[in-house]
Amino acid sequence: MSIVLVFLAVVAAIAAWWLSQQRLMAKPWLEQGSTAAFPRTESGSMPAAKIGLGVFLAVVGCLFALFASAYFMRMGFPDWRALPVPPTLWLNTGILVLSSVALQCAVFAARNGQFDMVRLGLVTGGLTALAFLAGQLVVWRQLVAEGYFLSSNPANSFFYLITAMHGLHILGGLVALGRTTAIAWRPEQRDRLTLSVELCAIYWHFLLLVWLAIFAVLAGWAAGFIEICRQLLT
Repeated sequence: MSIVLVFLAVVAAIAAWWLSQQRLMAKPWLEQGSTAAFPRTESGSMPAAKIGLGVFLAVVGCLFALFASAYFMRMGFPDWRALPVPPTLWLNTGILVLSSVALQCAVFAARNGQFDMVRLGLVTGGLTALAFLAGQLVVWRQLVAEGYFLSSNPANSFFYLITAMHGLHILGGLVALGRTTAIAWRPEQRDRLTLSVELCAIYWHFLLLVWLAIFAVLAGWAAGFIEICRQLLT
C-alpha cells in the first residue's frame, strides 16, 4: 500500500496548493476597494469544468495507484514471471508524447486565436492517439504470438489489465476530443473552444504521466523507488 500512500500524499499536496490560491483565509468583509484590486476574489475564478476534471483525474489516479500497489504485492510470490518489454512499447510511448505535445500546441493556438492551428493540433492529437492504441494492440499480438497468454501467469494478467484500462481511458478521451474538434469547425461556438481544448490537453497530459508510470512499473524500473518508499513508511 506504500505507493497508494505516496500518491495520496501528492494529491493532497496539490489540493492544498490549489486551495491556497483561492484565498480561503481572506476576510472580504474587511477588505476595501473594487474586486479588481483583489485577484481571484471574483466569482468563477476557475471554471467548474476544470474543477470537475481535476476531481475525476484524482479518482482515476487512485485507481491506477491501486493497480500498481496490487502489482507490487503480487510480484513477491514465487510463481511470478515478469514479461519482457516489447520494443514497440518505446515507439508507442513516443507517439503518446507527440499526441500530448500536439494538444498543448492547440492550447497555445486557441489562446492566440489561430483557429487553423487549433484544428491541426486537435487532428494531430487524435490521429496519434489512435496510432498509440493500434500500437498497443500490436504489442498484445506480439506477446500472444510468443506464448504470453492472459491466463499463463499473474504477470501476464496484470500487463493486459493495466494496459487495457489505460487504453479505455484513451478511448474516452477521444470522444471528448472529437466533440472539441467539431466545435473548432463551428465559428458560432468558438467562445467555448479555448476551454474545451484546455480540458482535452489536461486530460492528455495526465494520461501521458500515467502511461510513463505504468511503463516504469512494467519495465521494473519502479521497484527500487517503491522499496525506498516502503523503508521510509515503515
